[in-house]
Amino acid sequence: MVGMSSDRLAGYEKDFLLSLYERMVLIREFEERVKFLFLEGAMPGTIHQCQGQEATAVGVCAALNADDWITSPFRGHGHALAKGLTVQELLDELFGARAGCCKGKGGSMHVGNLDKGMVPGIAIVAGAIPLAAGMALAFKMQKRAQVVACFFGDGAVAEGAFHEAINMAALWKLPAIFVCENNLYGASTHISKVMKNTRVSDRATAYGCRGETVDGNDVLAVYEATRHAAADCRGANGPVLLELLTYRRTGHSRRDPCGYQPKDEQESWFSRDPLDRFAAALRQSGAVASTELDQVKARTEAQINESVEKAKRAPPPPVADLLTDIFS
Repeated sequence: MVGMSSDRLAGYEKDFLLSLYERMVLIREFEERVKFLFLEGAMPGTIHQCQGQEATAVGVCAALNADDWITSPFRGHGHALAKGLTVQELLDELFGARAGCCKGKGGSMHVGNLDKGMVPGIAIVAGAIPLAAGMALAFKMQKRAQVVACFFGDGAVAEGAFHEAINMAALWKLPAIFVCENNLYGASTHISKVMKNTRVSDRATAYGCRGETVDGNDVLAVYEATRHAAADCRGANGPVLLELLTYRRTGHSRRDPCGYQPKDEQESWFSRDPLDRFAAALRQSGAVASTELDQVKARTEAQINESVEKAKRAPPPPVADLLTDIFS
């Protein structure tokens, strides 16, 4: 396994480090349980999962203030849990229950909670990027010290909305952090087949803003880069394009067996698993005992088990709800 130096942990409080680890474990265990619930036919719809990308969601959201916002694409379970949505409200949503974070109307591809600073996911590729620019413009016009972090995949970089939104944000120095989770594949197409220059952060230069490429499987590297980006934005030096290099351990959607990922590529990335690396660094530092890490996993599994049983019994929306929350 490619490790993370335990020296990297120096200067951080133990409780903060454990909170990062616990949030990543929560996302991984949540996604694994949801995967089997779908395979069993217990849940409706489809899923786009993020196993392997836990450090990107957790690192970014841990660096934001409580009143900052995020936008997300259709692969949003990890972003939601990292931003503070509960396991219960997410599972209720995935089961189509009225108690879900979007009242059972959004499902897996549209999770979010406006009260917690997360716009419900937008399934159109790159669709949330102009929205984030608009939100950042509102923050600037209202003289608020808030930022918006916009998550999207490497496939979204090929969309016009990406270029238009970042160009506008750069022109007006908007407080937006554009977070590209570069997992090498847009659906099943490798990034090298659609881009001559595969370093996404280089595109920032064309628009006159700062870009940075970060190890997206190193939660502390992501956290530190996002803190720096947020400070830039609050100081009227935004936007910032962050490229987080990561890898999904699952297919594009639940029907995708991932046959296009070469075995040696998988093995290389799996050896850099964000949970394993961080757990090893925590143990080596001596700050956290292995028993504490085991307790985190046991606590997380119990929480998910309890929430699944409640979600299975949660009532669906009434028919009358078809006519509520309609804006056009």
